Amino acid sequence: MPVSHFLNAIGLTPAHQLQTLVENRRIFNLKHCELNIFESYEASYRVPLTFNDFVITSMVAGKKVMHILDQPAFEYVPGETVIMPPNETMVIDFPEARKETPTQCIALTISNSYILNTMDYVQEYYNTAKDEPTNWQLKFDQYHLNNDATLADNINSLMTICSSNDIAKSIYADLKLKELMVRLLQKQHLLRSTEDLRTATNKSRAHYVLHYINTHLTDKILVNDLCRKAYLSRNAFFAWFKEQFGITPLDYVNQERIKLARQMLAQGHYNVSQVAVYCGFNDVNYFVRMFKKVEGITPGRYLQCARPVR
Repeated sequence: MPVSHFLNAIGLTPAHQLQTLVENRRIFNLKHCELNIFESYEASYRVPLTFNDFVITSMVAGKKVMHILDQPAFEYVPGETVIMPPNETMVIDFPEARKETPTQCIALTISNSYILNTMDYVQEYYNTAKDEPTNWQLKFDQYHLNNDATLADNINSLMTICSSNDIAKSIYADLKLKELMVRLLQKQHLLRSTEDLRTATNKSRAHYVLHYINTHLTDKILVNDLCRKAYLSRNAFFAWFKEQFGITPLDYVNQERIKLARQMLAQGHYNVSQVAVYCGFNDVNYFVRMFKKVEGITPGRYLQCARPVR
């Protein structure tokens, strides 16, 4: 499982200020958003929660079990984020909440008018490839996300801004909110495009390029070849790829090669050097650094964990 990026720790509500032991709520209001900090101190089940606006929630401490959107229940833990449309009820279990180990979660609600204005902004400024514009929109079939470093950093920054006493915090929050929305759109677009490769390898420029990368992970992938596949100049290709997915082409190639390496190591038939070379890493030390960056442990340690106990 890829390494998770956690949110910064938040001080708990002083005991004498608690209004309830289940989903105690602190609120910080700004012009376009509202930061809610929820804490639960005792086990509870089937607790409903609904927001009138689009909401980005992210776990800080403890564990919840979420029942949402008529989908199977899932565990919700630190390092993860869930997005929800307006007026959609979340039903939440707190099986492990205790006074000594409370659950803590943030919920950032964003006004509908702000969402619409941001979508217009993205449509205008994040479509440099005019011959094949992207129809940017939030999707709620991808509501449960693993935090990457950028997503966690943006949410951390917004928490700091919202809870500060700075008179200009609404201005700073506006800038960070736009960045957060763009990052979410890019993350969803990459997830959706990668999933579509199973059935639509030539649906768009993005699908064509990602399919080429994924079918040549064990080969030497040249930037010039990717540019030709995308029918873009080198500079235009790099700008387009970063605009679409929020990461560089090299980051994506390494990310997919590490996925392949993880699968091979889990089989237990290959050593680290063999996996590195097969997955397109000519430098084993570079492979080890990239693997640890993505997975949180070295490939050698991953291999030890993956081997069956005899």
